[in-house]
Amino acid sequence: MRIRWYIIPGLILYLLAFALVAQDKPATNSKRAIEVYNRGLQQYSLHNFDLAEKLLLEAIKADPRFIDAYLMLAEVYEDSKQPLKAIEAYHNALAIRKDYYPNGIIRLGNLEYSEGRYAEALESYTLYLSLNTGNLTQEEKARKGIVRCDFSLDAMKHPVDFRPVNLGPDVNSANDEYWPCLSADEQTLVITRLIRSDDFMKKVQEDFFISHRVDSGWGMMQNAGNPLNTADNEGAQTLSGDGRYMIFTACNRSDGLGRCDLYWSKKQGDKWSEPMNLGKPVNTSVRETQPSITPDGRTLYFSSDRPGGKGQHDIWVSHRVDEDQWSPPENLGDSINTSGIEMSPFIHADNQSLYFSSDELIGLGGYDIFVSRRDSSGNWQKPENLGYPINTNRDEIGLIVNARGDLAYFASNVDKSKGKDIFVFEMPVQKRPDMVTYMKGRVFDAVSSQLLGARFELIDLGNGKELFQSSSDSITGEFIVSIPVNHNYLLNVSRKGYLFYSGNFSLRGIFLADKPFLKDIPLEPIQIGKSIVLNNVFYETDSFALKKQSEIELNKVVRFLMVNPNVRIEISGHTDNTGNADYNQELSENRARTVADYIIAASIPADRVVHRGYGMKFPVTSNDLEEGRAQNRRTELKIIE
Repeated sequence: MRIRWYIIPGLILYLLAFALVAQDKPATNSKRAIEVYNRGLQQYSLHNFDLAEKLLLEAIKADPRFIDAYLMLAEVYEDSKQPLKAIEAYHNALAIRKDYYPNGIIRLGNLEYSEGRYAEALESYTLYLSLNTGNLTQEEKARKGIVRCDFSLDAMKHPVDFRPVNLGPDVNSANDEYWPCLSADEQTLVITRLIRSDDFMKKVQEDFFISHRVDSGWGMMQNAGNPLNTADNEGAQTLSGDGRYMIFTACNRSDGLGRCDLYWSKKQGDKWSEPMNLGKPVNTSVRETQPSITPDGRTLYFSSDRPGGKGQHDIWVSHRVDEDQWSPPENLGDSINTSGIEMSPFIHADNQSLYFSSDELIGLGGYDIFVSRRDSSGNWQKPENLGYPINTNRDEIGLIVNARGDLAYFASNVDKSKGKDIFVFEMPVQKRPDMVTYMKGRVFDAVSSQLLGARFELIDLGNGKELFQSSSDSITGEFIVSIPVNHNYLLNVSRKGYLFYSGNFSLRGIFLADKPFLKDIPLEPIQIGKSIVLNNVFYETDSFALKKQSEIELNKVVRFLMVNPNVRIEISGHTDNTGNADYNQELSENRARTVADYIIAASIPADRVVHRGYGMKFPVTSNDLEEGRAQNRRTELKIIE
C-alpha cells in the first residue's frame, strides 16, 4: 500500500508521526480543506501549535468528514499537552472510519489509560486487536494495555485504605517539598525544598530542611545551612537509622564524575561534615541518584542509568567495604528492574522490604509504587503494587515507611494550588514491612562519666549473623540501633582501652514499637579489678557443656585479648543458691574451666587466663525470685593484671 502525503511546496513533511494509508479515493474532495490542512501541517512543523490547531479546525469545517485533519489535530493536541482534546479528536476520527489508521487506536488507548479512563482504554485496545492488522509489535502493545486496564479496573473495585494527612505549615510551605526521610526513632525529618528565587537568571534552588519532633507534631522546618546546602542544588537524600549519616544527590558539580553523583556527610554533635563525593565505583560518568541506605549505613540502594542495566533506569546496590570505600554496585536483576524506569528505592529498616517506583510494571499509569520482599534465600520476590488509591494515573514516587512499619510519608501535588507537600498515611496492613523497634541511649566511661564514641554490633543469636554495625556519636555518646522484632539478640559495644559491653534480649512474640529500649551503656576502662558479666555465655541445663551460641561471645573475648596483649584475666563461674553448696561449687568451677579452655584453644597463652569457681558465694542480687537467681547464675571476666 502507498503512503499519501499532501505536498507543501518547498517543505519536506518529515513531521507526521503516523502514516496515512492511501485509499482508492482522497480523504476529502474539498480543495479548501486540503489547502488549509497543508498550512496547518506547516505550522505544526514549526511548533506553532495554536495556529496549527486553528487551521486544522478550519479544514474540518470545510469537510467535517476529513479524517486526516482529525488525526493530525489529535497529534497537535498530544504535543501541546492537551490529552483530553487529543482523545476527543481520535474519537471523531474513529467515528468516520475505524480501520483508516489502526495505529491511532493504540495512541488513543494510551492517552485514555494515562488519563485514568481505563474502561475506555480497554475498548480501544480491544478494538485494535479485532482489526487483525498483522502488526505484531502493535498487537503486543494492545495486549499489554488490556492487562494494565484490567488490573486498574480491578484495583479501583478493591481500594486499599488510604487517608493521607498533610503535615501542615510547620513542614510544608508555598514552595514544593519532597523526598522526605526519617531517623529510626522518628525524631528527625529531613526534606528537600524547591525555593523559587527573585533572580531570573537562577529561578529555583533545591536545599535541605530539617525538623525535629515536638509534642504537637513536627517543629518548624529549618534550613540545614552550610555545609550541606550550597549555591548548587542538593536533594533526594537518605539518612542512616541514627540520623547521623546522610547520602544525597547533587548534579553538575565541579568535583562530579557524571551528570549526577552521590555525596555523603556525617554528623558529629550538631555539626555536619563537608560533603564528599562518594567516588568510584558507585559514581560513574552518567547518573547516580535517589539513594536509600540501610539503618546501619552499610548497604546502599540507588537508581542509575549506568551501562549494564536492564532498562532505561535501574536500581542498584553497593555494600560498604570500609569507612571510605564501597563495593562495585550490583544490578538488582529481573525481579526488580524492567526495560522501563525503576527509581526512588527505599529500603526499610527491616532490611527485607524494598519500596520503589516503576513506569513499566503493571500499574495504574505513570509511576506506581511497589514493594518487594526477600525470600528465605535472600532473593527479591515479585513486586506487589501498593494498590489504588495510593497509586493512580499520576506519578507516585519518593515514598518512605517508618521503622514501625505503620506509617508512610510521601510528597504529592493533589492540591495543585499549593504545589507539592509532604503527607503521611497509615500503611495498609498487607503492604507493611516487618516491624522494627530501636534501642536508644548514650555510651559513657563508667568511672569518669565521659561520653564516648563506641562500636556497636547487633547479632541474631539464632543464626549468629550480624544484623547491625554502627557507632555512637564521638561527642555526645548517643546511639540508635534498629532492631527487627521476633528475634533473640546479642548486643556488643566496644572501644579501645575499655572492656566490651555484653548484653542480650529477646523480642520473640513481643511488639515494642511504641516502647523502644532506652538504655545508657557504661564501659569499664581496662584497669586491674574491673570486671564484666559475659551475658551471652550459655550452658546446657545443670551442665558445664557450652551451647553453640556461646561461641559468638567467647570469640569476642578472644579478640579482646588479642587486641590487648598485656592483659591477663580471670574467668569466674557463679551459681544461685538452689541445690547443694558443694554441687554448685563444682558446677561453677567446671563452667569457668570450660570457658578458659575455649579461650586457650583459640591460641591465647594459658598463663593469661585463670579460671575459678565461686559457687553461690557472691550473689549480685537476691535469690528470692527467679529473675534474681538468673542474674546470679553468671560467668564473669575480670582484669587481674
